[in-house]
Amino acid sequence: MKTGLVSDKVYKQHNPGRTHPESPARYDAAMKGIEEQVSRDRLVEIHPRRAREEELALCHTLEYINTAREDILSGWGSLSTGDTDVCKESFDVALVAAGGVLQAVDAVMDKRVRNAFCAVRPPGHHATPDRGMGFCVFNNVAIAARYAQKKHGIKRVLIVDWDVHHGNGTQEIFYDDPSVFYFSTHIWPFYPGTGAAREAGTGKGKGFTLNCPVAAGSGRKEIEGAFNEQLVPAMKQFKPEFVLISAGFDGMANDPIGRLLLTGDDFAGLTKIVMGIASDYAGGRIVSALEGGYNLKDLEEAAGAHVRALASGHGK
Repeated sequence: MKTGLVSDKVYKQHNPGRTHPESPARYDAAMKGIEEQVSRDRLVEIHPRRAREEELALCHTLEYINTAREDILSGWGSLSTGDTDVCKESFDVALVAAGGVLQAVDAVMDKRVRNAFCAVRPPGHHATPDRGMGFCVFNNVAIAARYAQKKHGIKRVLIVDWDVHHGNGTQEIFYDDPSVFYFSTHIWPFYPGTGAAREAGTGKGKGFTLNCPVAAGSGRKEIEGAFNEQLVPAMKQFKPEFVLISAGFDGMANDPIGRLLLTGDDFAGLTKIVMGIASDYAGGRIVSALEGGYNLKDLEEAAGAHVRALASGHGK
């Protein structure tokens, strides 16, 4: 079985502004890195689609969905809910971003591919149930988790988030839910201000959020250590049936927003750790979606290394 790749030039139509770090050029950079590092015969193209409103509503309130639609289609330059700049095409592109990840979930569950990477934008992990923020409109990975549960009967989902910023939206959506385990490595304190180690879930979800904050200037030792020493043991009890990755590459050393010291090889190593978990408990099922990463050369290197590891067919 091969690795699926969700890609479409429609993702370049979301343009938050000429000088904005989350630029359409990020799509080209990610695709270039994949093309340079992964043979096409190891990839299967997955065509995205628009997510439907009822699918967005698995994680977002109808009030917020309508607000995002109205803000964007009325020509506002940013969402009224937070720091997300948009253009008139952004609502449709955000639908295709979320829908592309759902298509990847279907492809993995139908065994058309072993795993998949989604070169989608805008990113998603800062989007809460009722607020778009942090460059994000809809929470692509969170919607995919709920979709896997609802459509495919998956009981336990692991979300791994290695973006340099904490995925506050994803955490909030699942904070009281023991069926979705959220694991995050990130700089703290840093935007958006959440993600302290003490944030571990609430109610029935207590213990199913695992934050591993690190200091600025950290690198492979600290991040990989958190994966091996905290995530891997936790999964022996949780035993996920499906794995999603919020694949932010702003932990690369030259990123203008991040402050970590990771390399492309480091991201390949993290990918293989996650593949090992998926192999042990989830039949190898992984869907990864692009989040951050704002130095274009670094994004090329890291995205290519990540997909190369996914396409290698084995973890650990």
